[in-house]
Amino acid sequence: MHASRVPDVGADAARAKPSQHRDDVTLPPVRDKSGPQRLSLYHRPGSVALLDDAPDYLEMLLASLPRHWNLEPFLSPQSFVNYLQQEPPRWEADFWNQQEIVEAWHRGSPLVPQILEYWATTPERYCLTKVCVVDQLMPGMTGLQALDELVDWPGHRILLTGAFDEGLATQAFNRGLIDQFIGKQTEKLASHLAATIQMLMARPNARFHQIWAATLTPRQSAILRDPRVADDLARFAASTFVEWFVIGDPFGILGISETGVPTWLQLEPTSGLADLAEWAADRGVGAEDVRDIQAGRCVYDRDLGLAMADAKPLSVTPAFAIGDAGTLWAAIHRIDAAIAAPAALSYREWLAGKLRRRAGRKSLWA
Repeated sequence: MHASRVPDVGADAARAKPSQHRDDVTLPPVRDKSGPQRLSLYHRPGSVALLDDAPDYLEMLLASLPRHWNLEPFLSPQSFVNYLQQEPPRWEADFWNQQEIVEAWHRGSPLVPQILEYWATTPERYCLTKVCVVDQLMPGMTGLQALDELVDWPGHRILLTGAFDEGLATQAFNRGLIDQFIGKQTEKLASHLAATIQMLMARPNARFHQIWAATLTPRQSAILRDPRVADDLARFAASTFVEWFVIGDPFGILGISETGVPTWLQLEPTSGLADLAEWAADRGVGAEDVRDIQAGRCVYDRDLGLAMADAKPLSVTPAFAIGDAGTLWAAIHRIDAAIAAPAALSYREWLAGKLRRRAGRKSLWA
């Protein structure tokens, strides 16, 4: 099989890597005790639930947070609690769906087609709430009392209060009820709250991390633990995809854009370039391309081709370095829409549908 050199559809992204991220908000340790992870092996957008008994204040929060988030507002603590208490079984079903993908892989089913099928058939995954923001002082039930009812809910919690109470905050952290405490008088509250929500939504989920870590070899895991590599990949994924999986067979990141376009970021360790170049040469790739593969200037999408039985002909694709140690190279490949399983409902389409239904209500709180 002859390979063709294809244009680098991600060349601009490769040349202009995202700038270093600076944390403006200091957070306490997360409650899942999974340890620090710089790169989420699985990430997707999720809903944000907002609870405040003051309609005007809740309207202000809704107006100030990013429009590409799905925001679920609540005036009643009991309605808020009832809503989130229904989520743990749905979270559990989603964990099991992904675990089944990995178990099928162990039995010989390639990961990439299964993930594409998962994207196409589970749009309800976007409904699951990843972060809630709760007012402390409300009639009938305080914010902490509401959060205390959410024993099995796995999302992150932010408590808002009109007056800072260090003792209350310490007690709430120690009981595992909250991840962050923010006073309503905080300067630039809206941007501070948005940054905190964004940071929490980006935190890796321990159970998803465990599921997908099972697809990685010890060598691949060691590569991803390099802080420079992990930071580069995390910035790239966050700036390119709305949802992604990091997998080991083939090694790389399978991501999907906000508009539903699936893309493969191929990862090739420097130690494997010689073998990859030899494999390409055996299949008729030209000598110049083979030398470029050996030098890390290009890669060959061998493993993706093997994982996708009906994929397009293999190609030699320009590569760029990940990290600064010269140990890992990457290349971007678009997944042919014709083989990407049934058409997935994109996040943008899903969110637009939610907004239309909300706009059709007589009242925001109906």
